[in-house]
Amino acid sequence: MRLIVVLLLALSHAGSALAARAFGFEDVDARAKALAGKPYDAGRGLPAALKDLTYDRYRDIRYRPEKFLWHGTGLPFELAFFHLGWHFDRPVRINEVAGGAAHEIAFDPRDFDYGKNPPDTSKLGGIGFAGFRIHYPLLKNGYKDEVAVFLGASYFRALGRGQRYGLSARGLAIDTAAPGGEEFPRFTEFWVERPAKNAKSLVVYALLDSRRASGAYRITITPGDETALDVKSRLYLRDTVGKLGLAPLTSMFFFGENQPAARAGSSIDYRPEVHDSDGLSIHAGNGEWIWRPLANPKRLLVTSFSTENPRGFGLMQRDREFAHYEDLEARYERRPSAWIEPKGDWGKGRIELVLLPSPDETNDNVVAYWVPERLPAPLQPLDLDYRIRWQGDNFTRPPLAWVTQTRRGKGYQPKPDDTIGFVVDFKGAAIEEAGSDSEVEGTVTVDSNATLVSNLAHHHDVTNGARLVPRIRRIDKEKPVEMRAFVRSGSRALSETWSYVLPPE
Repeated sequence: MRLIVVLLLALSHAGSALAARAFGFEDVDARAKALAGKPYDAGRGLPAALKDLTYDRYRDIRYRPEKFLWHGTGLPFELAFFHLGWHFDRPVRINEVAGGAAHEIAFDPRDFDYGKNPPDTSKLGGIGFAGFRIHYPLLKNGYKDEVAVFLGASYFRALGRGQRYGLSARGLAIDTAAPGGEEFPRFTEFWVERPAKNAKSLVVYALLDSRRASGAYRITITPGDETALDVKSRLYLRDTVGKLGLAPLTSMFFFGENQPAARAGSSIDYRPEVHDSDGLSIHAGNGEWIWRPLANPKRLLVTSFSTENPRGFGLMQRDREFAHYEDLEARYERRPSAWIEPKGDWGKGRIELVLLPSPDETNDNVVAYWVPERLPAPLQPLDLDYRIRWQGDNFTRPPLAWVTQTRRGKGYQPKPDDTIGFVVDFKGAAIEEAGSDSEVEGTVTVDSNATLVSNLAHHHDVTNGARLVPRIRRIDKEKPVEMRAFVRSGSRALSETWSYVLPPE
């Protein structure tokens, strides 16, 4: 009897040891910490057989549907893999975690359809993958829609129900818009947990590496009307960094209602607006809600908002009307907003917005991220946890009224002058509850590079909102102008803060 008890205890301890050794975040963290203590290794580039792939030839390479990971197993998620080639010239290792153990998913050229002009696959060997995409039945049972993609550097993006791909998130941004040039960290290895048959979420671990930083990530993906990505991250610096951009988002703004196509330098375009996002929304630590419309400037423009323990920020696509875009292929009105919700206190720092000039809509020219006031010493951990919510029509907005559109320009003037006019529309419960009989007023402030010429505010009869019409005169056209405004009724604020930057000419 004693022997049986001893054996049972031994088996119990062995089971506990195996459970303790199950692959998880701490394993990735240990690798990230070890990497930070070693010189950076950029890894190998593309094999010769893939170096001359054009965009069209690369797009012809497709992972065969019957080879999707977990295909035909009855599991709710499936994975497909991207081939190396074109801009995607650095391989990543991808592993499946099953039963607590991780094993690498081997590259096999037979799993790909190479299209009409295949490369010489006999010389590819075990080159690895460029990235992967995740499928899940969002719209109906029996068909798995694409819900998330991890491809290129540390980029990833996701979709909620009925959305089209637009902006991207990144694992980390280093020295964005800095004079010495930006450093692009990249995910070098992934581990994907095999889901249970009734799983509603999928867990992905990622190892990040770059010349001056390494990091460990756990990303839990929960698809739905809005798809949520819960991110746990721990970073290590190899060396000093000028600017560390955390929870970065990257998007595109070519032209829009506040900057029509002609003003953006475009030729005649039938589309009224072209953008993946139309503004940066911020819920500051002090409770203030701020809206900054995006722009396509002629020169690099970097602005920031200092705050402590931010409650959230995001690059948003508030304008959801097809008639405002008229693009049946791009469907910009269905591009998601991405809202960052910090978990825990992030301390002091700033939310920075970078706007880069772009001659067309093929460039991601908008970046937003959190910059902490203090950085850890090299090899010391920096933890940052947050949720990214990929949203459609029901996007995060302030409890008061919010900005629905910003237009720049003036109507008929019998005597044209050098002033610049704006029309800013607000909508929301606070204005509706105040009623059309309430006197709506606007509070507008401008910086020292402009004077406020006039400021009108009135009830918007069509939307049951409010319209603010400020007009300014700029002093130096080579410098930007910062403006802030909100609508109120008496001493009571009715809206978020409209925070606008008029770029230099």
